[in-house]
Amino acid sequence: MSTISPLDGRYKKVVSELDGFFSEQALMKARLEVEVKYLVSLSQHRALKKDFNLRAVDQKALWSLYESFDQKEYNAVKRIEAKTKHDVNAVVEYLSQKLEKNGYSKWVPFVHFGLTSEDINNTAYSLLFQRSVDQSLLKSLGELSSLLSLLTSKTKDMPMLSLTHGQPATTTSLGKEIAVFHARLERQLDYIKKHRLLAKFSGATGTFAAHKIAFPKESWVVFSEKFIRALGLKNNPITTQVEPNDSIAELLHAFVRTNNILTDMCVDIWLYISRNIFTQTNKSGEVGSSTMPHKINPISFENAEGNLELSNASFVFLASRLSRSRLQRDLSGSTLFRNVGVAFGHSLLAYKNIVAGLKRIHPNTKQLSLELENQWSILAEAIQTVLRKSGDKEAYNKIKKLTRGVPLDKDAYLSLVNKLDLPEKDKQALLGLTPATYFGEIKRILKKY
Repeated sequence: MSTISPLDGRYKKVVSELDGFFSEQALMKARLEVEVKYLVSLSQHRALKKDFNLRAVDQKALWSLYESFDQKEYNAVKRIEAKTKHDVNAVVEYLSQKLEKNGYSKWVPFVHFGLTSEDINNTAYSLLFQRSVDQSLLKSLGELSSLLSLLTSKTKDMPMLSLTHGQPATTTSLGKEIAVFHARLERQLDYIKKHRLLAKFSGATGTFAAHKIAFPKESWVVFSEKFIRALGLKNNPITTQVEPNDSIAELLHAFVRTNNILTDMCVDIWLYISRNIFTQTNKSGEVGSSTMPHKINPISFENAEGNLELSNASFVFLASRLSRSRLQRDLSGSTLFRNVGVAFGHSLLAYKNIVAGLKRIHPNTKQLSLELENQWSILAEAIQTVLRKSGDKEAYNKIKKLTRGVPLDKDAYLSLVNKLDLPEKDKQALLGLTPATYFGEIKRILKKY
């Protein structure tokens, strides 16, 4: 294939659902939608309603202009743009021509009335970003989150050796460690679901000057608020020519946090697979290595890790850069907006790879048990804590001398405990303890799963 980006080549089928939000055709359609809906809203304004009334049938006719906007209509807009060298103006001319052709010529003067191209652009982009998140990205993240919840539920009672600094630490459960990622992810998803993007619709430099000179008695601030709210966005009344894009930066930063969580998880699951704590389903016909036929590589998590990092690099840059503009406006951010979809594309690709990876892994209870049985030394924490309870001031140092760097098996552990000067009840509790039962309050921590 001759495409430059793998999102348009190798991974096209995986991320093609984003075409309806981030392609040039989608942007043109969204601009047309904003222009049409603005024209309809103007027709309902009290300043124009008497002389500029739109019947229900007329409104449907206008709505159909963007609802049926296809490749042919997009090409028509691009032909106009080739002459005007201005993409928003091309949409304005396209809509005007459609009105003339369909017998609505008296409405042509009110197309793009009092607006600047940035009113249309910022609103269209906010609509597309919001819809892509609501209709695509959150859908994949929701599936991912559900799989993590299910995996937590299945493995919450499976004791596992935890490692801190890569060294044997204490007992945890496989499900508890998965639950950590699920809880972190859910917190970010809750933020993303509630977040609403801002938009401005207030003319050349955010003052409604053109609107006010034409209709001085009307409150165009109120009109803008109502119009933007009807689109499902939040109105920003105090702007320059551009909406400052802080709300877009906030959204992108939320995805940075989400992706960091998932990157962290992918690395840990990769390590669990390397420890044989998770095994992977063997798929017939699949090749893990060109020379080592036995291998089943954790490619889904590796692919996800790379794409999450690539996506975040773009998100961080875009969040920082899109919220800056010289004086009342400059054009340097225009090309950057067109690349937001690339960042989301790499995120979506990663989410779908994680989903595929999660569906392929299975806990290996034998390996979980084996690792714990070989690490009785992790119960040193329990011993020194019970000694502290009994008032032993040197408990930590005493047990450190006996266990630090010293292999401890079951017999050595029992021998150590039996030599301790402890109340019988506490000694019996330690003697009955095993690495697999040093479980704390994990069941209570995970009671919702």
